Amino acid sequence: MEMRSGEPSGKVKERERGKRAHRNSSQEVLEWRESFDQLLKSKSGVNAFHTFLKTEFSEENLDFWLACEDFKKTRSKTKLASKANRIFEEFVQNEAPREVNIDHETREITRKNLSGATSACFNEAQAKTRTLMEKDSYPRFLKSASYQDMSRQAASRGTSKRSHT
Repeated sequence: MEMRSGEPSGKVKERERGKRAHRNSSQEVLEWRESFDQLLKSKSGVNAFHTFLKTEFSEENLDFWLACEDFKKTRSKTKLASKANRIFEEFVQNEAPREVNIDHETREITRKNLSGATSACFNEAQAKTRTLMEKDSYPRFLKSASYQDMSRQAASRGTSKRSHT
């Protein structure tokens, strides 16, 4: 049976939520250029940055940083040790399948930290990787065609919203 008197209230609410989310995401896109922290705080920002890094074949730095963030939330000592070894083998050790670009000294400090794995054992390597992304990949992301397009669209949505209110 079709409702002819108008949309069900659930559909209206859903559409309004979508408009708010769209407005928030437009603002978010513009905030990403304010700082690397703003980008990393945004799930959609991290996704857009990850997509960009894939085009440069350098997503391992972000994947390592995200793995470290997840690792820090681990509470079980047993899981901490196994996760630490997995992260080290995947990203940190020499010739790792997705080796991040860190200096030998940081690599050695991280390797030694594994013997008594704590939630802080990757802090130094994670900080170096973050700095590398912030100084190198992030500025290229902001200059990329994909971010420029998102930014233009977000800015035009913002101005069209203001002119209609």
